[in-house]
Amino acid sequence: MNVHEYQGKEILAQFGVGIQRGVVATTPAEAVTAAKQLTEETGTGWHVIKAQVHAGGRGKGGGVKLAKSLDEVAQIADDIIGMQLVTPQTTAEGKKVHQVLVAEDVYYPGDSEPKEFYISVLLNRATGRNMIMYSTEGGMDIETVAEQTPELIFTEEVDPTVGLLPFQARKVAFNLGLSGAAFKGMTKFVTALYKAYVGADAALFEINPVLKTSDDKIIAVDAKVTLDDNALFRHPDFEAMRDIREENPTDVAAREVGLNYVALDGNVGCMVNGAGLAMATMDLIKQAGGDPANFLDVGGTADAARVEAAFRIILQDPKVKAILINIFGGIVRCDRVAQGIVDAYKNMGDAIKVPIIVRLQGTNSDIAKKLIDDSGLEVQSAVLFQEAADKVQAVLQ
Repeated sequence: MNVHEYQGKEILAQFGVGIQRGVVATTPAEAVTAAKQLTEETGTGWHVIKAQVHAGGRGKGGGVKLAKSLDEVAQIADDIIGMQLVTPQTTAEGKKVHQVLVAEDVYYPGDSEPKEFYISVLLNRATGRNMIMYSTEGGMDIETVAEQTPELIFTEEVDPTVGLLPFQARKVAFNLGLSGAAFKGMTKFVTALYKAYVGADAALFEINPVLKTSDDKIIAVDAKVTLDDNALFRHPDFEAMRDIREENPTDVAAREVGLNYVALDGNVGCMVNGAGLAMATMDLIKQAGGDPANFLDVGGTADAARVEAAFRIILQDPKVKAILINIFGGIVRCDRVAQGIVDAYKNMGDAIKVPIIVRLQGTNSDIAKKLIDDSGLEVQSAVLFQEAADKVQAVLQ
């Protein structure tokens, strides 16, 4: 689950990570009030107005601007709130901005020049260990840095049996070229950041930039935080941070009815019970000359209501030219699934305008095939995997 920048910073602050302070606002008037509050608390005279959407590159799309007066705070907030923000990480339509973060100006003059760094914490799937990735080139696209100057990217893997050790945090600060108070600050920052990553059950923390201020403080100026959906039951306060306005409506609808759904770019919709069978079914579709349009696991309770919900979700994708239903009847009986398909098809009337191929194997599969064949509906039944593949290929031609 993705969260907004201001929410990510709230999580970081809970674990002692230094952050750029800010207040979220949904109207220009609220933005001015937030700016006044920050001035009283921090003494900041200028303010940074940041669009809050689930996408990076907001500054490139005009979603991050500096305000040097309260009048500018109001004007910039009015310009950003309600805009369709297009960034390199959004679609061409962009995302509508519903709120902004009014943040303190942290690039103030002092004894030294401010310096930006990049730090992220994530899982290295190749080794099965958490990894800190960091670079002296903060504020830039890390992909560009990796491609053009890979020697400027460092990594530090963490042994899960002992966690992040003090010497590793010091190593990060040393490789970033810091010394004195900034060195100590970075060591503390990295230690707290890793503690936050583990404590929040996160999938990704990406802080770009991490700023060394002119007076050698180390703070997170931005925060991209992705939380592990499977661990949200341990964090009801984080679950409450979900903003469904930022999510794919189809994904939201699938989650509401308990379906495991992932949208893809193909033309054949999939309805399967079990993640392993779903993966094999997508391979089958590919071999048959099609492309899977989705991953959809209906689970072990494929009754009429659940099947109908799955149909409606799959058919929201206009690219779908056929649907393959592949069910193994172990826990659930095939005849029950077949009846669910027939009932759902009849309930939906003319909403289904694409060919449907149904393969049911397992308990009562013979009864299920007869139910499908005798239904009088435009549903093709199959018994073998290859037979289903051949029928998929035929309807796509």
